[in-house]
Amino acid sequence: MWRIESGEPRRRVNLDEAIGFAKVFDISLDNLVGPPEIAANAHVKRLLAEFAESWQKFVAVRKEMESARDALDAYGTAHPNLAELISAMITRVVADEVGDDYRPPSSPSGSSDA
Repeated sequence: MWRIESGEPRRRVNLDEAIGFAKVFDISLDNLVGPPEIAANAHVKRLLAEFAESWQKFVAVRKEMESARDALDAYGTAHPNLAELISAMITRVVADEVGDDYRPPSSPSGSSDA
């Protein structure tokens, strides 16, 4: 790279060199030769893809948790003498699992969970 940048006369990078640079820097050839804004957008796109994948996992786990909670509520309804105890145990389990680090997940504005 130093030879290419400081050479007299300056020369253009050939395709093989550009492909090699893209591999070394672990970026696409488009990001290497394009404007920096495109590379920044590619990074944002990658981060958004990671967020979307995590969000989908969160929604699936939340549905699983709600199903388990519905089963507990149904059991409490079927056994009224245990309903209050089940509710207290749920509260305790959540408090034990969450501890002091609880931060409710936020949904992207205007999104739906489906």
